[in-house]
Amino acid sequence: MTMTQHSRGQARGIERLYLDFDSFFASAEQHFNPDLRDRPVGVVPLDALHTSCIAVSRQAKALGVKSGTSILKARAIIPDMIFVVARHDVYVRLHNRILDVIATVVPVAHVRSIDEVVCHLLPAEGDAGDALARRIKAALVEAFSDMLTCSIGMAPTELLAKIAAERRKPDGFSLIRAEDLPQALTGIDLGDLPGVSTGMRARLAAAGVRDFTDLWALAPKQARAIWRSVEGERFWNDLHGYHTERPATQKSAFGHSRILPQDWRNPEKVKVCARLLTESAGRRVRRAGVRATKLTLGFRAGGPRTPAGRRTDDRQWTWDAAFAPARDDHSFLTALAVGLAEAERHLPFQPRSVSIMLHGLIAEAEMMTDLFGATPGVSGGASGTADRAKWEKVSDLMDGLRAKLGPQALSLGPMAEVPGGYVGAKIAFGRIPDAADFSGPAVADGDTHFVTV
Repeated sequence: MTMTQHSRGQARGIERLYLDFDSFFASAEQHFNPDLRDRPVGVVPLDALHTSCIAVSRQAKALGVKSGTSILKARAIIPDMIFVVARHDVYVRLHNRILDVIATVVPVAHVRSIDEVVCHLLPAEGDAGDALARRIKAALVEAFSDMLTCSIGMAPTELLAKIAAERRKPDGFSLIRAEDLPQALTGIDLGDLPGVSTGMRARLAAAGVRDFTDLWALAPKQARAIWRSVEGERFWNDLHGYHTERPATQKSAFGHSRILPQDWRNPEKVKVCARLLTESAGRRVRRAGVRATKLTLGFRAGGPRTPAGRRTDDRQWTWDAAFAPARDDHSFLTALAVGLAEAERHLPFQPRSVSIMLHGLIAEAEMMTDLFGATPGVSGGASGTADRAKWEKVSDLMDGLRAKLGPQALSLGPMAEVPGGYVGAKIAFGRIPDAADFSGPAVADGDTHFVTV
């Protein structure tokens, strides 16, 4: 693929704005509950003692508690710290309202996560710099409260704008100009660069790249070789302030995972959780207008954490199934049942988490007609294709009734609720659930769920 490159002497203006909210989940809880403002707050996935924070407020961070800290350890650091259970549907609704407010100042070009957005700037907007950032922040305060702070970075490329935003957290603003490169980044740790994971850092070290000076000195083709893909060359261009066009990504899988509470780590409840995850993934397949041809069932072990934060037992177990292109819950749950039976026979550990992935996706327009699909079977019954068509109608009918009567109107199998809720509808980096992903009744904005243990 040909990369977009420019001469070193070409002027590059401020064309990208990156907005990153500070401690978004915790800040959202403080916004909706004034009693939590200016208090150390931790957001946890479920109302249980042995769980960890998925977000902490600025006040908690200032006192030494980081995201990922367990409730027990956080209480040892801050005895009066407050813990609330995450409310994903509330955060998604707030996110959507935030997008509308930002758009009153500057259009949003890309949503990178629940708390990160990118805006493309016109020359006049780029020239406004700090004044534009202040307008966005003021609009957010006016529409919501001063709890929802954000850090804003501006630069010639999205990568540089993200780096700029991260260097002035929380509630800051930073601008990187092309003419300030590379001096503006000298001394930055390679691990602080977006896109440089632990594995990528090891590759860089193997290539003799130990610091930012070494990284900057690479040629584009060298970066491509280290990344082992065209993405390395794109990274080089973005880092040096040159735009590169990225092809639109195609969805390759629909998957969900869930850490199991202690009292759900038994075979029967694992089956219930796996079923709920599969049904949620199936609904997403149908909404996308595609069919899946594979299902992967996965389990992870756990064990206590070491002082370094790693699990003492990191074993994994996966099982794969392949089937004719399907979009109905019956096909997916039939495959899942076989996988669960295999797990009962061969899983060598008690699972700490379970995951489901529907993949091998085929668009409806790419489907080839089965010449024998309408032919009766040997016993006179309908063929597999005809049988699937009936189950597809059942799945579509159930989806329609849920949309009309509520997500809990009916279920394939007994109704169940995993502690912490939001099975298949949790926010993940790069994925924001749709309203249709939530299986329970909507939670009111002000209905804070405090941890009771």
